[in-house]
Amino acid sequence: MISMTEIDGIEEWLIGQALGSPDMATMFAEMCERLRQCDVPIDRAMLGWSTLHPLIEAETVCWENGTAVQHEQIVHSQEENEDWLTSPFRSILMSGEQVMRRRLANTNAPAEFPLLSSLSDRGYSDYLIMVTAFELPTIRDEVSTSGIVVSWATREENGFTDEALAAITYIQKRLALAARATLQSQISRTIAETYLGKIAGGKVLAGQIRHGDGETIDAVIFYSDMRNSTAIAERLGPDAYLSWLNTYFQATAGAILDNGGEVLDFIGDAVLGVFPIGEQSLETAVGQAIAAVDATRARLKSVNAVPPSTQPLRAGIALSVGTVMFGNIGVPHRMTFSVIGQTVHAAARIESLTKTVGVDVLMTADVARRTGARARPVGDFALSGFAAPQPLFALA
Repeated sequence: MISMTEIDGIEEWLIGQALGSPDMATMFAEMCERLRQCDVPIDRAMLGWSTLHPLIEAETVCWENGTAVQHEQIVHSQEENEDWLTSPFRSILMSGEQVMRRRLANTNAPAEFPLLSSLSDRGYSDYLIMVTAFELPTIRDEVSTSGIVVSWATREENGFTDEALAAITYIQKRLALAARATLQSQISRTIAETYLGKIAGGKVLAGQIRHGDGETIDAVIFYSDMRNSTAIAERLGPDAYLSWLNTYFQATAGAILDNGGEVLDFIGDAVLGVFPIGEQSLETAVGQAIAAVDATRARLKSVNAVPPSTQPLRAGIALSVGTVMFGNIGVPHRMTFSVIGQTVHAAARIESLTKTVGVDVLMTADVARRTGARARPVGDFALSGFAAPQPLFALA
């Protein structure tokens, strides 16, 4: 006999989860274990949801009694495979129905889904899918419903009883509330980090949202600009140029992110990145910036080696180091989180000098002295904010 008092205990636990920041896979697995302890005969359950993420389209969590929980992320570029095209999950989402139930034991009807045949062969007797819809920001392509989809399966000889179905229906709505709160928080963080970066996004989510909020930090600045962008844009046209521009950003901004830096802004076809010194040493930050430069050079070389390369993809890069103001700028109703200060202005000016000097990378003395024999002096130059000409160095 299923005790509704114990089911109420699971509801209270799910409310507590909704008020926190649980991991979806861990929460779902523990909820399934708690249901079994209440004599709800579930032996397998699967949770699925769509999300709003630049890389991930949807996620699933599969729990099976006695095995480790499996968490899968489906990326946007991932092709629809046969398992998905013939799955009951896709079928119920495409049909717009809220409930699907299939008896797997003591039936002569052929299973319309390969998964159900597999479950039947493994001793499962009953299979239930329920959709609990709620408003959630998602990329809605094939399916217009947002919310959660949960499948429940049992090995009980006679399948789910009416009492078990009532308990599952009751608890799924409570699970949906906890899932919605958790997913909303994840999506908010994803949006903040995607559009502002991890450091800036974290500061905004932590409450630094007022006009003028910010702090002074020491950082290595990475400033990159595409060469001949105006001529390339005119020749390629809007669509092809946008693709070309994203290839350039993948080579430059991607290299910054892959080497521990933060991309703060895309200024037209320029990239502004930082390697904060903070908890790490200046030597470490410089090392990360140099690694990003090396990665950028390698990526650009790889792009240019692939025919037909009608226009070489080239960039000028500047590295400087110093103190910058890191915070909110703009107007109260439209702000951005960025870095400002002499170091940033110097980096932009230094990058423009790469064309004059005829090299792809220039750096200040503070950066150069930490690159060893790879630094080559190219002369002294006037920089905005500096009283005397400053020595600059190329990176071999």
